[in-house]
Amino acid sequence: MYEPNVVGDWQEYDEHAGLRVRVHRLEVAEPPRGRDDAAAGLTYFSLRVTVENRGSRNVGIHLEDGQIDVRTGPDGEAAFIDWRNSQFVEGFDVYPLRRVTAVLYAAGPETSLSQIDVQIQLRVDEEWADRRMWVGGIGLHEQGAGAAPGAGRDCLAHQVSNYLRDQAEKGTA
Repeated sequence: MYEPNVVGDWQEYDEHAGLRVRVHRLEVAEPPRGRDDAAAGLTYFSLRVTVENRGSRNVGIHLEDGQIDVRTGPDGEAAFIDWRNSQFVEGFDVYPLRRVTAVLYAAGPETSLSQIDVQIQLRVDEEWADRRMWVGGIGLHEQGAGAAPGAGRDCLAHQVSNYLRDQAEKGTA
């Protein structure tokens, strides 16, 4: 697996020319068809996974149950995934210059939503692509009135951004 991406970043697949994917729009959101009883006491959030085809041929995309793993908090505990409310991509042909998006509803303890890891493994034309990971959180950029200045500098998203920036600078040196 490669270095993690920050939520919102595009990741291109070397093994599938022109194909790229991103996890984005991570936000607190109630599911459209109501809460699952198993998520009692948890805070719901949603995220989107978009696959874009910039290649010259159409590709069949599968992004279904078991191909998306969501973890929350510093210990990486599994989030509750609401399969009934989520919308997956089940064998969709994505033509050049087109996109397809899956919408996932999940839930976790409110205190652990500032650190969310999302791992994706696409199936492209019946072949498994490499796993990719995105990190982010809900409320990362919000500082409470009592928060110390610069307290957000050590959050995971900032650490990943700094790491990726350092790696890019080393690659151009």
